[in-house]
Amino acid sequence: MSTTSKVVLGLSIVLTFSTVAGVHIKQDWDRQRLREGVLRDLDRVERKRENLRALEQQIQLTRELAAERERRETDTAETHNS
Repeated sequence: MSTTSKVVLGLSIVLTFSTVAGVHIKQDWDRQRLREGVLRDLDRVERKRENLRALEQQIQLTRELAAERERRETDTAETHNS
């Protein structure tokens, strides 16, 4: 085998292994990104639930405050009318 043939064969082997290694590294990186995306989505869903709970509590508190104001206004009006 000539020297040129050996060099070409060696370069081909190195490039082949480099390509295979690169593809495996990229696949691992893509899998990790997918896992992180799922975790981010789960966190986002949990934050959304917490925000909805807080909103429902605020709505309930607003209703209670409005009812309390109405009671006070009614009590004040009755006191002035008596």
